[in-house]
Amino acid sequence: MIYDDRFFEIEDQVSAVVHALAVSPSFEKYLQAKKQVYNDQEAVLLKQVFNEKKRSFEKIADYGTYAPGYKEQQREVRKAKRALDLNEKVAEFRLAETDLQNLLDEIGLTVAQTISSEIKVDAGNPFFVTGKHSGCGGNCHAS
Repeated sequence: MIYDDRFFEIEDQVSAVVHALAVSPSFEKYLQAKKQVYNDQEAVLLKQVFNEKKRSFEKIADYGTYAPGYKEQQREVRKAKRALDLNEKVAEFRLAETDLQNLLDEIGLTVAQTISSEIKVDAGNPFFVTGKHSGCGGNCHAS
């Protein structure tokens, strides 16, 4: 790679975008929600319970229904996951996380389209839709 003035201009512009993201309402909301979820004893306990049940189930999952207690443990994991997902702080955090991810996906898509409309962007979100390219018959820009 050749480092010239153009490279440094791009680097400065990337720094400006990162700074703008760092002071954006989406990022602030994300940080607040993250702090709240990690400081909420109920959410922390629900996550611990879920992780314990998940680890226990993973030990027997490869054996499928042949493993004793397979369905019961699978059900317990689902119950623990549901309890975690229904926690208000966790739900707020996931919503803030999704909003921030959508913003990052939009930035990535905009940069890619500026270079070429043929560049495919992995948005990381199966529900990411820009409105311009839905139903594009295999020539999608967001994948």
